Amino acid sequence: MGIVIAIALGGAIGSLARYVVSSQVTHLIGPGFPWGILIVNVLGCFIMGVIAELSALTLNLSPELRAFLTTGILGGFTTFSAFALETVVLSERGDMTGTLLYVAGSVSGSVAALYFGLFVVRVLTP
Repeated sequence: MGIVIAIALGGAIGSLARYVVSSQVTHLIGPGFPWGILIVNVLGCFIMGVIAELSALTLNLSPELRAFLTTGILGGFTTFSAFALETVVLSERGDMTGTLLYVAGSVSGSVAALYFGLFVVRVLTP
């Protein structure tokens, strides 16, 4: 139960941070391109890399703290960081076919699913 609470608390913090960072960047740069979310995604991936490497090399994080930081805060901040971590894990294992399939499937599948969701609602909404 401790991990679930850690993830929930981290998720709340991460989601709020995503909103603040994204909206501030959009306010500063303008709404013509999604710079706010792009920066959130890249920053979240950088932080995920730092946490993953420090955890592997020096930090001895409890399962609750690791879940709080990665699944919670970074998952709330950006799920793109989890995607990037899984991509790098596949790549570092030498599974280039799996890496390419995962990246292509995730990006094209997610965009296609979003379009399909839009289509379903548009068709079913009078």
